[in-house]
Amino acid sequence: MGGCIRSETARDETLETRRLARVDTEYPAQLREDADAPDVLYVRGAFASEDALAVAVVGSREPTEYGLGVAEDIAAELAARGITVVSGLARGIDGAAHRGALRAGGRTIAVLGSGVDVIYPPEHRRLADDIVEHGALVSQFPPGTAPRSVHFPVRNRVIAGMTLGVVVVEAAAKSGALITARLAAELGREVMGVPGRVTSPASRGVHALIKDGAALVECADDVVAALPARWRECVTGASSAEPREGPLRHGAEVSGDNRLVLSAVGTEPVTIDDVIGRTGLGSGRAAAVLLELELAGRVRQIEGQRFVQIGMRGEN
Repeated sequence: MGGCIRSETARDETLETRRLARVDTEYPAQLREDADAPDVLYVRGAFASEDALAVAVVGSREPTEYGLGVAEDIAAELAARGITVVSGLARGIDGAAHRGALRAGGRTIAVLGSGVDVIYPPEHRRLADDIVEHGALVSQFPPGTAPRSVHFPVRNRVIAGMTLGVVVVEAAAKSGALITARLAAELGREVMGVPGRVTSPASRGVHALIKDGAALVECADDVVAALPARWRECVTGASSAEPREGPLRHGAEVSGDNRLVLSAVGTEPVTIDDVIGRTGLGSGRAAAVLLELELAGRVRQIEGQRFVQIGMRGEN
């Protein structure tokens, strides 16, 4: 993105809400190219120059475990190769995409349908805080704005406008993710779809996109191959879902509270109350450890704010 905020920006300033006008150099350059781009963006966190190489990963709010696993893995692989992952912080695929990027130690940007100080859904507050530390929360709506259904199609244009392409992972026949894909096509961005089961209603929208000409992608390498040539040259390294940094590396041995919580999350979904009851940890500590295990790729949150170990239930 054009003039961007770099690491020399004071840490406490990145936690504040800042207002960027379209004429400001920090305003995302690719988004500025859209004649209908917002005149003002509100930002918590910081943009970086490498955010010009960005791909959106979006999809269903009610995904299957297959969809969650694919979204998280593709996002992790993209982030590990220096690609900023953009999504909408919604339940389901969006949250998985952000978690995957963070798991890999990469950058991620969340575009909200509310003010950047109003986190929706509320269970993503911890995730939002981590995004602020490793990217940015962005909205065209002023601070204090509540989430409304009419806001989300509007914010989808920002997601499409600030990226080189959109990857859709699971979308029903009528899905907001399909709006993002359509807007991306209108803006000349790449549109990509991850195929699912032919019998799954959750993938009907994606399959329709592929029939209409969207690139069929199964992994990060496919996504990179679909990007314009000049951007492919900016992608670094080989595809990898391994994190570059973080307190608990993906695949590493766990100990202490991490091991205790992991042992409480098994083959059947459990709630945080189940974890608290089985471990004796306080609610705050249990939630923090669950998030760390999510970011390390050891635990996945599914619908109903329940948790399962990754790789322990059928397909992932």
